[in-house]
Amino acid sequence: MPTGTFAISAVVVAALFASGAWQRRWIADDGLIVLRTVRNLLAGNGPVFNKGERVEANTSTVWTYLIWFWTWITDAQIEYVVLWIALVLSVAALPLAMFGTYRLLGMSERAPAAHRAAVVLVVPLGALVYIALPPARDFATSGLEVSLCIFWVAVLWCQVVAWSRRSPETTGVRANAATLALGFTAGLSPLIRPELAIVGALVLLLVFATTMTWRMRIAFVAVAAVLPVGYQIFRMGYYGLLIPNTAVAKDASGSKFEQGFRYLGNLFGPYVLLLPLIVALLALALVWFARSRSLPTPVRSASVGRVARFRSRLRSPGAVVVVVLVAGLLEAVYWLRQGGDFMHARVLLVPLFLLMLPVMVLPIAVPTSLRGAGGGIVGVGVAVASTAFFVTTVVWAIVTSHSPGMPNGTDIGRSGIVDERRYYIQNIGIEHPVTAEDYLNYPRMRAMVESIAEHSDKGGVLLPSGNYDEWYYDPLPVPPPAGVPKQITVFFLNLGMTSMNSSLDVRVIDQMGLAYPIASHTERLEDARIGHDKDLDTEWVIAESGAVPIYPFLPLYLDQDWVRQAKEALTCKPTQDLIASYEAPMNLTRFRRNLVQSFDFTDYRIDRVPRYELQRCRLPIPAPVGQR
Repeated sequence: MPTGTFAISAVVVAALFASGAWQRRWIADDGLIVLRTVRNLLAGNGPVFNKGERVEANTSTVWTYLIWFWTWITDAQIEYVVLWIALVLSVAALPLAMFGTYRLLGMSERAPAAHRAAVVLVVPLGALVYIALPPARDFATSGLEVSLCIFWVAVLWCQVVAWSRRSPETTGVRANAATLALGFTAGLSPLIRPELAIVGALVLLLVFATTMTWRMRIAFVAVAAVLPVGYQIFRMGYYGLLIPNTAVAKDASGSKFEQGFRYLGNLFGPYVLLLPLIVALLALALVWFARSRSLPTPVRSASVGRVARFRSRLRSPGAVVVVVLVAGLLEAVYWLRQGGDFMHARVLLVPLFLLMLPVMVLPIAVPTSLRGAGGGIVGVGVAVASTAFFVTTVVWAIVTSHSPGMPNGTDIGRSGIVDERRYYIQNIGIEHPVTAEDYLNYPRMRAMVESIAEHSDKGGVLLPSGNYDEWYYDPLPVPPPAGVPKQITVFFLNLGMTSMNSSLDVRVIDQMGLAYPIASHTERLEDARIGHDKDLDTEWVIAESGAVPIYPFLPLYLDQDWVRQAKEALTCKPTQDLIASYEAPMNLTRFRRNLVQSFDFTDYRIDRVPRYELQRCRLPIPAPVGQR
């Protein structure tokens, strides 16, 4: 009976989530950003955002190469490749996570005495909480790596649960291979997303601390470290940084707890999320109480030392639950400290998924008799309470699944948080924006494509104007200065739609610095919109690109003196070294130099005000150009 009801629950949850995700299918503008790197990989330009500039513009390494691999295999349109990868991983994560919890509770093994005296129904609980949330369905197909993150968590959960239920005496080839596979999956954590290293490290520490031979322990560490350490060496030598450029752009070391709690309230408020979390906590306590009653009391051996007893307790379902809950809480605290995100609920979905793992499914043991191990008042009470928890969750899930989400979700108010999917649907008038072409309906996009076609043979810089049908154009001098490539540079905030609607010969950069190191290495603005904490002034782009720095070619809202000052500031020796780290030709000498200097480059910051940057670098301030 438990197996049958579990299978039904898993199928129903997967079907509901698949249906809900498909009804809300879309690819976010930020989801399109990674596709530019994939295009460059396929074109042979390397893992870069702009040809000739080694910038890691994607946070998730695995996500980038997963999309590249399946695009290369299928030769399909890249937007639909990422749509289907995201959908499949999102939907598969739920039954996988449910199976891990089912096995954690010992439901896949011979039923204990309490369950043999009862009819056991396995129903979804935590799984319902997750799939009922509209943002969970939104980010199931957004092109962002949320789907990969929850799939990785589900796989790791199944592996660590299986490990906890194996006897320490089981040391055959299959058992050792399974333990090494667990280490490999946990070791992938920083390549899934850097902050998930918290989860991977806790799991690795749990397994490492238990009893095993030193040969096995060394192999476990080696398998866990080989890929992340290897990629870290590559990142330092190729990109010249210790972390992805996106982390530099968003200054992941910052602290914004006030905004973080505002972001938490933005998730909890519209869905009354505290209710199912309380229910889940009570359900977890009830399940553990019922489980403790059904298991025999362990006999302690006087000959076993205190350390050995502690290690044996680490290899147990209880220890796994504690580690997962601690990991989920630490992930949530990390994002609260960061101030959350500008997208409604996005970065809290993975911590929520982690916290729901121990109660993804809930066993309801209905006693067949008032006598026996599973009967009596306690047994009936447990069954009634379990049923009440399930019914409460179902009612909440039905109501929440039809919720409109955050009020005024399409308005970017003082909180800076927006319902990203609704925002873009409203602005481009397409219910399911998936392709880059769909985003041509966004203001300025068609005008950008036309401007690129008009000026591509001359090169220069395109800047957005207040008129949605026009872009400012600042040309390159004729002939262009030595060393300045004859190309169009587009400077705009929305990197995804701009870069995917441009050829790879067009350089696309942004004031936040996701794809532009000059911007990413400026100081974080304390009171800026969360996720948009950098804002490089346009004068730097004019100076750096070599475009004409004087009126009437220069747009009138820009300052000629700032352009001259920025051009001089770019000659600062550390800044020149930084630029060389990603622009100079790659060879063994450059790789070694980047490897050594990556520590300094990661922390290096530029003052966004050219005059102050000149003072910082002790450079002369150029004479004023003159009045307009």
